[in-house]
Amino acid sequence: MTVYETLHEDLKAAMKSGDALRRDTIRSVESALKNHAIELRKSVTELSDSESISILRRLTKQRRESAESYREGNREDLASQEEAELSIIESYLPPALSDEELRALVAAAKKEVSATTKADFGKLMGAALKKAEGRTDGTAIKPFVEEALSTDA
Repeated sequence: MTVYETLHEDLKAAMKSGDALRRDTIRSVESALKNHAIELRKSVTELSDSESISILRRLTKQRRESAESYREGNREDLASQEEAELSIIESYLPPALSDEELRALVAAAKKEVSATTKADFGKLMGAALKKAEGRTDGTAIKPFVEEALSTDA
């Protein structure tokens, strides 16, 4: 079952159970997926899971930033709403990679692209993100890339 199909089935279940937060959050996610599909001139059912997951990651980043902004503006009620939506969206993402897995992934990418100096940062980041296959984002990989380039390992 694709990410979109899972979302659609969970939307039906949320509507039947009367879970308004989950229903509304899934509707907004489906809307984002449909808009992305329209941009690509595809049907939403033709989106690959990796495309759907990249949209979900973008939505989680937006929710985190919104919650932070609301906290800075002393709007705890809105911040908690964003965090509740964030936890629902994150439940559709694949499990995050552990630090050890990220370190090993970056080490393998470093050998693959022969990165040795800080000038190779972009090349190594690109290779590491490609190896991660959408299971994490750049902010999680960046510290491990910096660490790998700062050591002589």
